[in-house]
Amino acid sequence: MDFILREWTEEDAETLAACANNPKIAANLRDVFPCPYTLADARAYINGCAAGPEEKQLCRAIAIDGQAAGSIGVFLGDDVYRRSGELGYWLAEPYWGQGIMTRAVEQICREAFDRFVIDRIYAEPFARNQGSRRVLEKAGFRLEGVMRKGVYKNGETLDYCMYALLRP
Repeated sequence: MDFILREWTEEDAETLAACANNPKIAANLRDVFPCPYTLADARAYINGCAAGPEEKQLCRAIAIDGQAAGSIGVFLGDDVYRRSGELGYWLAEPYWGQGIMTRAVEQICREAFDRFVIDRIYAEPFARNQGSRRVLEKAGFRLEGVMRKGVYKNGETLDYCMYALLRP
């Protein structure tokens, strides 16, 4: 299935809210991703992407058939982490397992390495999130370690993984 990565627009808010309002998505993301996900949450996210400094973040909608169906971004670190970027992403459930996210990760990482002076891009999926881990591995990321009992989500202490892709 074809997709494009593009900047978020205010017109994406309703579609974003509908796609993101899924407990299965929220279960694999940090608590800052609300559940339920409302239209107000969608508008705040889109405004945050637009207001964020371009020299510190690359935040894109994953659009399928002209409609936002997910989000992906690379966010630069500060201080001693200033040469690293954190990758974050999610995709609407109807599009899972179709290879879209692997290609989106590859594309945004190429763009981030071209745009920013960074040496690595990292991601921290929960260890139980096999789908996300496969996406990263297919996109060339390497598992650097498992942080045992490193996160607390929905009443559970979970392991998470550290994956990284180094500048080619």
